[in-house]
Amino acid sequence: MLYTHLRVLPWPSAAAVGLGLLDALGWYDIVRERLLAGEALHPTQDARVTDALLQGRRNPLWEGGKELKAQIWPVQFTEWFGVGLAQEGDAAALLFPQVDAAADQPRLTQTTRILSDDDFMAKAEDRYPDIFQLVRAPIGGYDSSRARAAAHLQALPHHGLTLTHSVEANAELLDALLKA
Repeated sequence: MLYTHLRVLPWPSAAAVGLGLLDALGWYDIVRERLLAGEALHPTQDARVTDALLQGRRNPLWEGGKELKAQIWPVQFTEWFGVGLAQEGDAAALLFPQVDAAADQPRLTQTTRILSDDDFMAKAEDRYPDIFQLVRAPIGGYDSSRARAAAHLQALPHHGLTLTHSVEANAELLDALLKA
């Protein structure tokens, strides 16, 4: 099997995780207990999400077609959920997933999608402006570096996926794909 070894920089900003995904991963109660004990999530989190977590409401919150999500610090993935932050790994394929809550089973789908500039973090976030101008390289790295990374990744097999809300079924499909 073809692999590409990658080194990555864990991003220091919060990750947005929906209430439904927190519940599906078994993390909802952990987050709620931590908040009830006085700990906090990222300060940019919408107060309605915090209120829903404190009140035990697990249904996704929406505003204008956009889901309001919990904003989890990277260190909280490690300390709260026991998930380490990767700094390198081997890539065997590119996956382009979509979630279909109504689907019975996850499945592979046809895709003609290729990598684009949208697949690379190439702009600063409003939450972390470079007010002291300490960033030496352009946000998202140099064009030449992104082009080299894209060329390596583009050579890997591409798979479209339709995933469901079943973590176990999704994991089985991904495991079978990895072993293929």
